[in-house]
Amino acid sequence: MNYYKKKTEAAERAQARRELENAAPRLAVEVPKLATLKLELEEHEGTSRRPEQNHIRHIVVASAPALFMVPCGDTRCKDGGHDITRDVMRSLRSGETKFQGTDACQGSQGSGLCVRILHYTGIASYT
Repeated sequence: MNYYKKKTEAAERAQARRELENAAPRLAVEVPKLATLKLELEEHEGTSRRPEQNHIRHIVVASAPALFMVPCGDTRCKDGGHDITRDVMRSLRSGETKFQGTDACQGSQGSGLCVRILHYTGIASYT
């Protein structure tokens, strides 16, 4: 794959993500008592116990969409990623201050499936 085609595909994915975020309801409207939210994200390769990527995402509750999609960390993955929206929103609507979950990437790498697993921890506070 040449550089320009890869760049164009990345730009198209970014545009599609922005459109989804713009169309999604706002987090502050969906969970009005939510004051702060932090997501700690770790992505592993298959059954490996060593995280290949760690990231902490601080969510700006006042303006954030109620949409929690994390792209797959493997650049070879096609059409993958982690949509943890349903589980995160269920935890927030229940007023949970700490919650955890996992999600397997549904993308593909060549002729096989992507084997990346996302482990996440949410830490929330409410008014």
